[in-house]
Amino acid sequence: MNFSTLQENLKKGLFAIGHVAGKNTNLPILNNVMIEAKNNEIKLLTTNLDVGITNKIRGKINKEGTFTVNSKILTDYINLLPNKKIDIINEKNNLIIKCENYQTKIIGQSADDFPLIPNVETDNCYSVKADDLKSALSKTIFAVSRSELRLEISGIFLNFNNKKATIVGTDSYRLVEVEFDINANLDNNKSIIIPIETASELIRIISGAPGRAESMDNNKSVEIYITDNQVLFKTNETELVSRLIEGQYPDYKQIIPINIKTNIIINKNDLIRAVKTCSLFSKKEINDITFDFLNNKNQVIISSVSGQVGENIVELDVEINGGDGEESKIIINHRYLLDGLSSIEDDRIKIEIVNNNTPCVLRPEKEKNYLYIIKPIVLWFGCLVG
Repeated sequence: MNFSTLQENLKKGLFAIGHVAGKNTNLPILNNVMIEAKNNEIKLLTTNLDVGITNKIRGKINKEGTFTVNSKILTDYINLLPNKKIDIINEKNNLIIKCENYQTKIIGQSADDFPLIPNVETDNCYSVKADDLKSALSKTIFAVSRSELRLEISGIFLNFNNKKATIVGTDSYRLVEVEFDINANLDNNKSIIIPIETASELIRIISGAPGRAESMDNNKSVEIYITDNQVLFKTNETELVSRLIEGQYPDYKQIIPINIKTNIIINKNDLIRAVKTCSLFSKKEINDITFDFLNNKNQVIISSVSGQVGENIVELDVEINGGDGEESKIIINHRYLLDGLSSIEDDRIKIEIVNNNTPCVLRPEKEKNYLYIIKPIVLWFGCLVG
């Protein structure tokens, strides 16, 4: 193998694929990146057997071939080189790298033992805007369960229906649903559950290298291809193949409150500040803060009490509709509330309440395609989703 490319091209490609390779003592070759120069294409490939990423880079192939070297060592070294032409040559078990007055030799491994990344059929395609997909995943991923006891909620639910895509995440205490349009659609309704690691890699790939101008044009599309147990995401020069989580995602629609009695509109920044001050006085492990909505005064009193620290009370002006003049009260985990608030971009938040025993709903005041549901602490001994 012998090819030439620019340092910038190789650095960008290694950033796209390098995060998947890690410290694997059982199968050391998974720590490597496979470099493939064939059929007028230069490809970089990594996999951990659950996720596989391929990135194409521009360059000139002088001799075809494949080889693997440690991903971290190669990435760290390439990042330190000047942005000039790089010549890469494979001689026996070594990868020789030349760039101006720099020259190095990295001991590698034959590509014969490198696992194959599955081929996913590309007959049927769902196409979404990169920025929409990144935004939806970023707003959802924090709510996904990290427990392996319930595999079906340890990933992100992705549904395609007509011209809409829906992304959902839950850990049974809170739930996020985000909807967005798709560019191209199939006639059939399709639902999958993707691992949280896959979602993280997609966000990283779409975002591009931090502080670099070559990050992805978010007006471009991400193509999504689905088989029975695999999903392929194609964007720019990068392809990500991932296994799917088996199982049936809970029917989360049934837990979205519909008989809303009280609607509250509140400034997001004021609410965040109040919640953070109350969090200092909440009970450890419970993280409880109390909301008392005074309908007749258009006020909310946010409070917390700790026998060891003290207590805190904040009064905020709000807009309250409904409730028939009755006061509403609910106790919420402040960490879960702040997580939801940080994922909402509007300056004003709508809070929907049925009663103190029913999950409350947070929505942006203007955006219709996002909702965040939090179970009140009184219900913590049960599950939000079945």
